[in-house]
Amino acid sequence: MFDAQKIKNECVEWIKDFFEQNGQGCNAVVGISGGKDSSVAAALCVEALGADRVIGVLMPQGEQHDIDMAYLLVNHLGIKHYEINIKDAIEGVLKNMPENLNVSVQSRVNLPPRIRMSVLYAVSQSVNGRVVNTCNLSEDWVGYSTRYGDAAGDFSPMANLTVTEVKEIGRVLGLPDVLVDKVPIDGLCGKTDEENLGFTYAELDRYIRTGEIDDMAKKELIDRKHKLNLFKLQLMPTFKPEIKYE
Repeated sequence: MFDAQKIKNECVEWIKDFFEQNGQGCNAVVGISGGKDSSVAAALCVEALGADRVIGVLMPQGEQHDIDMAYLLVNHLGIKHYEINIKDAIEGVLKNMPENLNVSVQSRVNLPPRIRMSVLYAVSQSVNGRVVNTCNLSEDWVGYSTRYGDAAGDFSPMANLTVTEVKEIGRVLGLPDVLVDKVPIDGLCGKTDEENLGFTYAELDRYIRTGEIDDMAKKELIDRKHKLNLFKLQLMPTFKPEIKYE
């Protein structure tokens, strides 16, 4: 049985230890989308460091229909925050691409999260900060993140917690239900994360924790995604030459 209170307390202590060892007096800088992951990550940091040491960065791409959820979170936590619109940056990059380069759909999909991570680090280096990675185990397991985008960061409090577990911790933290239970939508085609993935987080989380799944086709899909995306969770391969000086 998952003890959300116990794991929450341990995670808070882990965050305190991280900052003690890797940035005494530094601030936690977290990208705020208004979804469960950024909400829980920010709330964990507030409990660990205090609201005065957590800074939220809202990064809409033009109009964001649910930005009110992001403001609900920062106001609920009482943290300092900035809104930085990334629309011009993205359009600027795409506009200056060579005409003879056929920019792929995948490149266009991954550009916004990579721009957002650049913005987070620009803010972080201006406020004596450390960037919070807000990914969870479920999304990491099947590669539902952008390498050097939302998958980047200086520390990752939820990388070993499933979506189900993150939600339970969010409730223990006293976050508004509308933030914890908000259905994630990719913002591109209007589909939910689960529609894009081809299975529910409940099915995925059960499979990750117990190895049990009822639909063998979904098992094969999860296994295939996991295998294809393992590289995102590993350090960059490096060439190690054998060099001898005589």
